Amino acid sequence: MQGKLYLIPVPLGESAEHTIPPYVAAIVQQLDILIAERAKTARHFIKAICPGKSLDLTIHELNKHTPPEDIDRFLDAAAQGQDLGLMSEAGAPGVADPGAVVVWLAHQRGIEVVPLVGPSSILLALMASGMNGQSFCFQGYLAPKKPDLEKDLKRIEQLSAKLDQTQLFIETPYRNTNLVETALQTLAPSTKFCIAADLTLPTEWVHTHTILQWRTTLLPDLHKRPAIFLLYAR
Repeated sequence: MQGKLYLIPVPLGESAEHTIPPYVAAIVQQLDILIAERAKTARHFIKAICPGKSLDLTIHELNKHTPPEDIDRFLDAAAQGQDLGLMSEAGAPGVADPGAVVVWLAHQRGIEVVPLVGPSSILLALMASGMNGQSFCFQGYLAPKKPDLEKDLKRIEQLSAKLDQTQLFIETPYRNTNLVETALQTLAPSTKFCIAADLTLPTEWVHTHTILQWRTTLLPDLHKRPAIFLLYAR
């Protein structure tokens, strides 16, 4: 019998292990082969949710430097009946995450893929935003430099209005302030804009206002805080 590929959710930050359901820990307890972006991060997570588990594991590292042929070999153990786990650095594997290629290869090899319940910053932010949850699009990272960022913001604002669709996007944490300032200068006054920072953490901060309202609101310090942003132009 062929092994399974379990998609293991990881907390969105430190001290948020409570967001991982107990059944995930029970499955991780049984796994000896993992695929992760960084072995050190993976072991830290496993130690937190399975304190009695040996950390003498096989952990294949998956990042932008991993050769495609190595990624395919990561799944060879499944053919021998061994279950494997795939985890992201934070949140749900395969969503805004390089693990998607592993999931695709698993399907091509006939390996059963089992997604496990856990935190997703995209869905948590959408839930808390008060925006359209029937139609939405995750844009990933927008352009980092201001002239191109302005164009990207106007483009997705127009998409939102045309499609009646919530647009979600992220930024490298040290550039959060620049993104927010550019959004407040670029977007239409009536466009709704949500900032969702430190989701599931003790410092969680989620607020939605129109751009006009944001322009007179004291902004939080978002420097180096994980955040996701949403806009809705209807």
